[in-house]
Amino acid sequence: MPFAQAPAPTAPAPGRSGDRLGPASAEPRRPDLGQLRSFYRDMALTRAFDRAATALQRQGELALWAPSLGQEAAQVGSAHALGPHDWVFPSYREHGVLLSRGVDPRRLLGLFRGADNGGWDPSEQRVHLYTLVVGAQALPAVGYGIGLALDGDPGAVVVYLGDGATSQGEVCEALVWAASCAAPVLFLIQNNGWAISTPTRTQARVELARRGEGFGVPGERVDGNDAEACHAATAAALARIRAGEGPQLIEALTYRIGPHTTSDDPSRYRRPEEEAEWAARDPLALARARLEELGAADAAFFAEVEAAGEALAASAREHCLGIKPERLDQVFEWAYATPHALVAEELATLAAPGGPR
Repeated sequence: MPFAQAPAPTAPAPGRSGDRLGPASAEPRRPDLGQLRSFYRDMALTRAFDRAATALQRQGELALWAPSLGQEAAQVGSAHALGPHDWVFPSYREHGVLLSRGVDPRRLLGLFRGADNGGWDPSEQRVHLYTLVVGAQALPAVGYGIGLALDGDPGAVVVYLGDGATSQGEVCEALVWAASCAAPVLFLIQNNGWAISTPTRTQARVELARRGEGFGVPGERVDGNDAEACHAATAAALARIRAGEGPQLIEALTYRIGPHTTSDDPSRYRRPEEEAEWAARDPLALARARLEELGAADAAFFAEVEAAGEALAASAREHCLGIKPERLDQVFEWAYATPHALVAEELATLAAPGGPR
């Protein structure tokens, strides 16, 4: 008999653009207008960069690209809640998190161009390199959090996951370790509705916010298209972690407007009606409407942000075209800290006449 499926998640009603989802939705809002402008600016710059990188891939300048289109609020809002001592373990589409933490997003392009393994020093902004294997960053994030606690470091770790990653065994193991060791770790799930072509309703019978309950990790669902809500939920979760309450989990309910990666065609598995429903809740449009409603930004502000986005896009293209591939043999030098017989054998095969290039 066919498996029963949970009902599909729907977009929050358009009239609730300023509300959090879940038990904290009745909390009063005291908007910080400067903060809201910062949210919008980082979201707009992220989108401009993301579109430029997508275009570069379509032109053959990048081997692949994972768009963040539609997820900017979840990323920027949460990243702005992090303190200077906190660490980030991203997956592979947290472009807005990197930008908000001060990592030059152009340094991502070498990875997707096949020229390097990431392009930045994780210790500079406390942002680790991208992880392309789904869910593989969860266990190292928890281990790092445990290490911070043992060292008496005041920082916490935020590990970003997609909805599909919650179905991975590594993430379940990470939840076990985090709960057992009271690790200062926040699991932040960006539920964009689809694990490539598999809808969330096929993966889970319950809200992903409840995935941590069985492990002893409390969770909360938040409107992932509202940067204010994501910021508030992340700040509250980090405060609980710092107060010694152990690991926390947030499900930011959002939507992946574009494809999973540039090799994907979402029109083969998504309904136009669903896409239209979520398009009405474009996080950038909602953020702009919020600023205009509060009288917190004028035409000059939006024009300046648009110009900054265009400049970033142009700079990204110039930077990308200037990236030269590293020597292939360097891959073997970086595999282990000390000589390894198997690596030496593989390097010899590479160097042999007629070997792979």
